[in-house]
Amino acid sequence: MNANTPSAPGRWRRVAQLRYAIPLVASALLLVFLGIGLTLNPREVPSPLIGKPVPGFDLPAVKGRTLGLSNRDLVGQVSLVNVFASWCVACREEHPLLVELARRQIVPIHGLNYKDKPDEAQAWLDELGDPYTRTSADIHGRVGIDWGVYG
Repeated sequence: MNANTPSAPGRWRRVAQLRYAIPLVASALLLVFLGIGLTLNPREVPSPLIGKPVPGFDLPAVKGRTLGLSNRDLVGQVSLVNVFASWCVACREEHPLLVELARRQIVPIHGLNYKDKPDEAQAWLDELGDPYTRTSADIHGRVGIDWGVYG
């Protein structure tokens, strides 16, 4: 052993220091990200599509429905496009509001069924009511991705 080779106890001391330093650094990084997150407005969801035209798409109707949806159906009028799925808990909570909005005929409502099985999407609408003028099936989620759907 030469003078530059650390002794076994010295090596273990460095390993012990690293064992404490790594969680400390990870905790500090987590605190930085949490601090940044606390300065953001939770009501603002950033979207790369704001102020841009609707991406081009043409989807078939959900099983049991006759009218699908394309970007051409959205030209010339204000309308609401709601992305929903039978497996989505938040969608179930908001659905009665959409049914009420459709009943009041304030604005046309169109549905974009995201990554759902055809039978389950049909059962969802049959059970809870269908507030949509047009209801499209985005089975593979490609249109949803173009629209910025991420959850």
